Order: sequence, then C-alpha cells, then structure tokens
Amino acid sequence: MTSSELIPAAVLERKAVVYVRQSTQSQVMTNLESQRRQYDLVDIARQRGFVDVEIIDDDLGRSASGTVARPGFDRLVAWLCAGKVGAVLCFDASRLARNGRDWHHLLELCGLVDARVIDLDGVYNPCRPNDRLLLGMKGSISEFELGVLRARMLDAARSKASRGELRLSVPFGYVWHREVGLGFDPDLRLQEVIRLIFTRFRQLGSARQVLLSMKAGQIHFPRPSDEGCMTSFEWMPIRYRNVIAVLKNPFYAGVYVYGKSEKRTTIVDGRARRSYGHSKPFGTWEVMIKDHHEGYITWDEFERNQKQLALNNYGRAGGVKTGRGGRALLSGIMTCGRCGRRLSVAYTGNLQSRPVYRCYKPNLMMGLPRCMTFGGTRVDSAIASELLRAVEPMAIEAAFRAKRMYREQEEDQQRILDLELQQARYEANLAERRYAACDPDNRLIAAQLEKNWENALRRVRDLEERRPAAKQAEIGVDPNAFANLAENLSEAWNAPGVTMRARQQLLRALIVDIIVDVDEEARDVVLTIHWRGGQHSELRVRKPRTGEHGCATTEDALAVMRSMAGRWSDEHIAASLNRMGLPTGQGKTWTAHRVSSVRRVRGIHAYRSAEKDGEWLTLTEAAAALRVTSHTVRRLIKSGVLPAVQVVPGAPHQIHAEDLASEAVKSAIARKGRPCRVDDTDTIPMFTDT
Repeated sequence: MTSSELIPAAVLERKAVVYVRQSTQSQVMTNLESQRRQYDLVDIARQRGFVDVEIIDDDLGRSASGTVARPGFDRLVAWLCAGKVGAVLCFDASRLARNGRDWHHLLELCGLVDARVIDLDGVYNPCRPNDRLLLGMKGSISEFELGVLRARMLDAARSKASRGELRLSVPFGYVWHREVGLGFDPDLRLQEVIRLIFTRFRQLGSARQVLLSMKAGQIHFPRPSDEGCMTSFEWMPIRYRNVIAVLKNPFYAGVYVYGKSEKRTTIVDGRARRSYGHSKPFGTWEVMIKDHHEGYITWDEFERNQKQLALNNYGRAGGVKTGRGGRALLSGIMTCGRCGRRLSVAYTGNLQSRPVYRCYKPNLMMGLPRCMTFGGTRVDSAIASELLRAVEPMAIEAAFRAKRMYREQEEDQQRILDLELQQARYEANLAERRYAACDPDNRLIAAQLEKNWENALRRVRDLEERRPAAKQAEIGVDPNAFANLAENLSEAWNAPGVTMRARQQLLRALIVDIIVDVDEEARDVVLTIHWRGGQHSELRVRKPRTGEHGCATTEDALAVMRSMAGRWSDEHIAASLNRMGLPTGQGKTWTAHRVSSVRRVRGIHAYRSAEKDGEWLTLTEAAAALRVTSHTVRRLIKSGVLPAVQVVPGAPHQIHAEDLASEAVKSAIARKGRPCRVDDTDTIPMFTDT
C-alpha cells in the first residue's frame, strides 16, 4: 500500500497520531536530528490524506522496553480503544515498542478498529495477514535488536571494568585524570574534610558521634549542584548520610569496585517494573581490584570500620557497642558465662537510677530458667576501681597523649577553617572582578552582582571571626610536675563534668569483653575481664542480699561508733566522724540524730552519764575539777604531765579521774610564774634560782 487512495475515506476522517519517543534524556538533549525526523512525520500524514494530525511526545526520555511507565503510549492506546485514531505514524517499530507485549497489543487494537500503521517504508493494515506478519517481524526484530545492543554494551563494560579502566562515577574526593586515571581531587579543602571523617571515626567509633562533632565545629560537606552529574558542587552543612557514604565506600580504601548494586524487577499492574541501586552484600561484587589507586585509608582500616558500623547497628556477637551513655557503666560489654548472650540492663528505684544486669533471653524465648540477675552499682564500682588501678602506672603518659590528641584535633579543624577562608576570599575577589567588569549603567545586572559581592564579603567576615585571635604558644611542661597525677585518677573519674558516655568509651578502649557468672554458694559475682592485648584477670564482687542496698554505713564508721559509744555522747561521735572524713552511707555529714539512728539499727549501746561514776572525765570536766582553763589541761596533756586516752585520732580526750590527784599535775598547776612543764634533770638552766 503506497498511495493515499487505498486508505478508506472513513479512516481518513479520523485523526492521525504521530508518536515521538527517545530512550534517554541525553538523547533528547543531543540527538536533535532524530527528533526532527520524527516530527516531520506530520507532513507524511498530511500527504496520506489525513486532515486532523496530533503529536504525542509525552514519552521523550523514556525507554520502550516495558519496564518504564509511558503515559503517551497509554493515551494512544486509550484513543485507539475509543475508535478516534485512523493511523499511527512512527519513525520505525522500535519507537512504538521494544517488547512483544506492547507491540502486539497495539497491532491487535489497530486491527479491531481498522486503523493503519504508517512508517517511512509504507502503510500497513493490521487486518491483513501479510501486513500483520510483516509488522510482527518488525516488532520481533526490534525486541531482538534491543537485547543484542544491551548485551554487547554490558559485556564491554564488564570487560573494561575487570581491568579497572571503566570510568565510573566516583565519590567526592576523587576525579578521573586524562593521563593518570583515578586520583585525588585537587581541592585540598575537600581532601581534608574526608580525612577528618575517618580520623574522627577512628577516635569516636560511632558515625553519629562523628556527625555531632563536625556539626559542633561547623564543618561543611559538598553537595552536587548539577543534578547528580558531580561536575560542580556547593558546600552545605554536613548530614548523617554524608558521613555514612564516606565510611561505607570502598573507593576511599583504594579499591576499584564494579557491580556493588543490582537491579530488581517486580510486576506492577501487569507490567514489569525495574528498580536500581539495591546494594549487594560484600563478597558478591562483580569486580574488586585492591590497590587500584591511592586511598584515604587502608583496606584493613576499611574492614574494621565496616565491622564497627555493623556492631553499632545490630550488636552482633563478637563485639560490643560503643558507649552511648545511660547510668550503667558496663551496658553492652558483659557476656553471660552460661548461655553466651549479652546481658541487658534494667533500671530500678524511684527515679530509675539503679542499674540491674540480667540475662533473661533464654526465659523469654524458650521458657528456660533465667541465667542470672544482679545489681549493677557494686559491679560498676569494682570494675572502675580495677580500671583505674590498671591505668595508674600510665596516668602521666596518658595525660600527655590526651593533650596531644586534643591539639591535633584543634589543628585539623583549624586547617579546614583556613582552607574554607581561603576559598571564601577567592570567591569574594571573583565577585569583585565580576562587578568591576560590569557596566555600571546596566543596573539590572550590576545590582545582582553587587549583592553577590556583599554576600561573599559577609562570609569572609564570618569565617575570620571564627578564627582564634592568636595561636596558642606551646608551653614546655616537665613530666615530674605531674608526679601526683596518678593519685587523683579517682577524683577525675568521679568529677561532675565527666559524663557516663566518656567513662564508657574509656572503658571500651581498654577492655574487650567481660564474661560474667554468679557463684551461688559464695554469693559472688565472678567477672573475667578480657583486656586489650590478650591479658585476662578475674574479679569477684559480693552479691548483695535481698533488701541490701548500697547506702549502708561503712565498717570504718561503725568501728568508730562501737569504740566511742558508752563513753561519749552522740554529738562527740558525730564530730569525730566528720573530722575523720567518714561520711554516712548516702555521702552526708554526721549529726547526733544520724548517729543515734545507726546505733539503734546496729544495736550499739548509747552514752549515759549516770554510768560513768566519775571514773573517766572529758577535757572540760577535768578543767572544772582542777579549776583551770581547758587550754591549761590541753597543755598538760601535750607535755605528757597528764595522761589521756583517744579512741581514734581526732576523737575527744578521755582522762582518768585518779590522774588529776598526781603530784606532777599538782606541781604543774601550782607553778605560777613559769611555764607549765616538768623540769628535766638533764637540762642545765639558763638562770639559777639564786
């Protein structure tokens, strides 16, 4: 069929539809001649005798393989079903469909409504067997051609990728050089930001903590500004996905990887729908070439980072989570010695402040008896004491190392800030040159350039204000000046400014794991500590009995009470305990009421003056009996003239009543013009009595 007279008049009265399509957006932007030839089909439709011609170009940039929705093709099918289309014009069969389902469905509808299919070769009537056979062959050839082209391109890409020569889209920090291949991005600021992410993760062990620390330092990260082409970018506040993308990308470890993701096909509304970008597990990648290019980190460090990220997310066996705060020092680091599961933490008390470690998973999942449950206060304190004892010999060195790490962190942040300031100054100079090159009379452009210049200058000013006024001078410190640093470790550990998160991270820096078991007969919690470096130690902590709490009075304070009770009042006992630095079980100072309460609970008899019978006297009572001042009696005791007894150092003096009647005491008191002391027979007096 080559002449318009062979098309019936009834068909010519209907509209002719010119279907225009290209497979990708790049073809839409670059293959303009193909578009022009498809739009020229309108003239061919008019030559065939059609008056009403309509163009459908909704599917420009969409594939015809059947995996992408095509609204233009769906509209064409709807018009065919309504009987409004007399002919469908296309450049070739591949423009209409690249799969047999859509192609034959279109031919079926054209045959039902007596519509024609027109291309550059002629006019076809799907109602005729010969034309239907020819159109079917064209559709099959188009589908086969698509499969061949796709297979050839994929095979070529895999072959080139196996040699590490396929130029994939690389992450921030890398660029493809024309001569040397893959290498570092020449932007030093970008390199420093990426290195800082790995350094912070090496120190903190948590991607979120890296994000928070960089947020606190107001550090930015690039974001593509050209719709993902990665040719230009702008600096934006760093986000969590930026940190994760850097930590999980093997390109930063010098590894060339191809085939990290896969496509998946699902059936949606009877059509195949493909989705891309689904990550494949490690070890199933098609190509992995180590030492392909220079990396920001080593491959070993990359594997350690992946393991740490996995442990942080799921708490798998073989590792522990990073310290995340809370009130329990050992959360996530203890393993049950009976079933091998991690111990969980529960909190009890009025304010949910007392941690309790327990292993109840066997009971929860299988109905077995619970392995163990014990309070966490004493265990946390015992592990903290063991940790401080272990690090005590290295306290001075650790302090200097912490200072160096803090200085290095400040220097890294300062270096990034200097690079950011350098870039801001360049942008300000560039904005100034653009404004100077503009015609001042052209206010439509000059006003915007002036505004851009002002914004660039404002950014430079903000960055200069963030810089420190002057660089801190290095001060040489003698290590001997910190000789007593090890003695203050306990105070530093319990300082109010030290968070539980910092304590947990310090603990995990020295301890790998703790295996826990409970000795029911001895009522001891047995802790096997696995230190970093391969050393092991065992620690036993007494398990509190039912109803026993951690606010009990210490044995030292009870010993003082037992020794002083019966001779001294509660006021004297409280004053002595406070002078000795022995607090109550709740860490408070002693009062007479608190001493009395502890005595009643412990069954310690009270002081009653009626039971003394004048046998023992206090310093005040002895001064009243001798009719002298308390100062005089204290001097007699200090010089050894008057014997006195102290239960413990700092307690009140106890004086025997019979000692007041001794000749030495009487002569010392009777002596008026001379100091109150005993004459030494071995000392020659300076002045004689004559």
